[in-house]
Amino acid sequence: MLMKWLGASTLVIALDQVVKLWISSHFAYGESYPVTAFFNLVLWHNTGASFSMLSDAGGWQRWLFSSIAAIASVWIILLIRKQQQQPLFCLALVLILGGAIGNLIDRIFYGYVVDFLDFHWNESHFAAFNVADSAINIGAALLLWDSFRKKPEKQL
Repeated sequence: MLMKWLGASTLVIALDQVVKLWISSHFAYGESYPVTAFFNLVLWHNTGASFSMLSDAGGWQRWLFSSIAAIASVWIILLIRKQQQQPLFCLALVLILGGAIGNLIDRIFYGYVVDFLDFHWNESHFAAFNVADSAINIGAALLLWDSFRKKPEKQL
């Protein structure tokens, strides 16, 4: 069962990396392509964390965020292994794991994370993000949902 969950996480990683590769090969850095009135595709490099926090910190943040992602990934795999029979919980962790590793790959190989999804309202733009970020956020929402679900009481 663990391999099934890890396989699903691998699919998230693969989708993230394939889309980032496509965007990187078809867009110049900073180039934007309007898709709708509120959404653009854009090639952006994020050297920081979420919302570009610490993006101008001088480079040390690359290794800090890489270390955090690596440690969190090991911890998530252990949690999945322990809770394999909890499908919603494991699905949430699989999405977070795939997203964390997808962004970790970028940080290790490029020193930044490739972002390309740009939502905006008029001239106000939300921080650009990617498939990995989306998977992490969906996984976090599923974890929250799972925490509010009624669990069967344990037999003593």
